[in-house]
Amino acid sequence: MPRDEARRAEGFYAAALTEAERLRLPEAREVDGFDEELALLRTRLFTAAQEQPQRLDLLLRGVGMLVRMVAVRYRMSAQSQDDLAESLAGVINSIGAAVGLGDFGEASE
Repeated sequence: MPRDEARRAEGFYAAALTEAERLRLPEAREVDGFDEELALLRTRLFTAAQEQPQRLDLLLRGVGMLVRMVAVRYRMSAQSQDDLAESLAGVINSIGAAVGLGDFGEASE
């Protein structure tokens, strides 16, 4: 198969991928929805909270991303998204206050 045809068969971004990523690409194409991505993000947030609890800025960005993904997943209204973001930011800020790091703002920033 000529190179251009092979590249089209692999996808537009194939040239930007490592060999290992290209090998995983067919499996990734079979995944429907993004439940695994939500689970991965939650897992990474948990790890970040354990390993770097002082990095509330990082945790808040992750929570903001999680809120947006959940909103898409469940087609939440803008008000529901804001309520969820505020609730999660409150939890993160409570942790920050408990360890003496103060308030780090909204999750949606």
